[in-house]
Amino acid sequence: MKRILMAVLAVLALGVLGFSAEKIKAGFIYVGPIGDYGWTHAHDVARRIVDEKYDWLETVYVESVPEGEVETYIDQLVRQGCNVIFTTSFGFMDGTLAAAQRYPNVIFAHCSGFKRWDNMATYMADFYQVYYLNGLMAGALTKTGKIGYVGAFPIPEVKRHISAFTIGVREVNPNAEVHVRWIYEWFNPAAAKEAAEALIAEGCDVFAFTEDSPTVVQVAAEKGLPSFGHYSPMYDFAPDYVVSGQLVHWEKIYEDFLVKIHEGVYTTKNLRHVDYWWLLSQGAVEVGAKPSMVINPKYEDALKNYVIDHPVFGKVSVYDLVFIRLAQMGDPGITFDPFQGPVYDRKGNLRVPEGMWMSYDALITMEWAAAGIVGPWPGEP
Repeated sequence: MKRILMAVLAVLALGVLGFSAEKIKAGFIYVGPIGDYGWTHAHDVARRIVDEKYDWLETVYVESVPEGEVETYIDQLVRQGCNVIFTTSFGFMDGTLAAAQRYPNVIFAHCSGFKRWDNMATYMADFYQVYYLNGLMAGALTKTGKIGYVGAFPIPEVKRHISAFTIGVREVNPNAEVHVRWIYEWFNPAAAKEAAEALIAEGCDVFAFTEDSPTVVQVAAEKGLPSFGHYSPMYDFAPDYVVSGQLVHWEKIYEDFLVKIHEGVYTTKNLRHVDYWWLLSQGAVEVGAKPSMVINPKYEDALKNYVIDHPVFGKVSVYDLVFIRLAQMGDPGITFDPFQGPVYDRKGNLRVPEGMWMSYDALITMEWAAAGIVGPWPGEP
């Protein structure tokens, strides 16, 4: 009852003031700490970039918010005068939708979800293309044929990334496997360390991950093993062992969204069909060990010397293949997709017929595991 009363008072106050795009106060709700050096860190870097760029914009944030408590924090931000609120975790989706319905004069944007409302948009800078490129490199570098992956939660986003990574691995090394260990945490360095060490014990010698710290990179480096950074530039944590990685530019989306609010293009009445799905071609993501370093120079020779007989390109080095595919996916026309058929799941079922690509809806709801993935896969059809 108390929350409902506060919501009513806030709505009444906003109704008197009206939604003004002249001055924007944007609140950001983070699931992890801004110092995680992963997902939350990357969002906060982007927040600071746009905040410093526009004098009509003020931003505030709250960090380490439990997913089940997002509505409480939304209430607080509304009381603080925020007229735009970004919620940055998949688990915030239902709470954000409920808040959008309670606060019709506030604009909301939810990251990585699929539910929208008149005043609630969705957005995602997705890595599946970049993971595929990393997979090409990983497949060429493994000596044991076993690549380790430390996964956070088994949600469609993470499953999509692991499958794209595995497709890349097996394009250049058809018998290689990607071994997955789930830690059921977005940020837990201790659990990530334990999972990485267990994968090393199983014989894995190249690593990728979804966990918001450089822990896996550091554990792999201690054993002299290559790895791929995640979300933020992790080259400096192991300059001899970080091959490449996935880098995000959330500021591309935040700037576009906030400027359109300021200009009156986006309002509290027209966001039901606004969904950002920005990839390499929009500049929202980047492949690299750090910005402008697609491949760590220490691994260039190994990738140039790994030559395959490709069904499309003939004899080609993995080094060259990475840049060919990067150009195909980075071009606005996009002439290649990692899930370009035929694609089979690990049970042998044809998931993408020859000549077809997966639809957006199929990608964001993906539950199956690509051929070559080893390990538990909760929710596998």
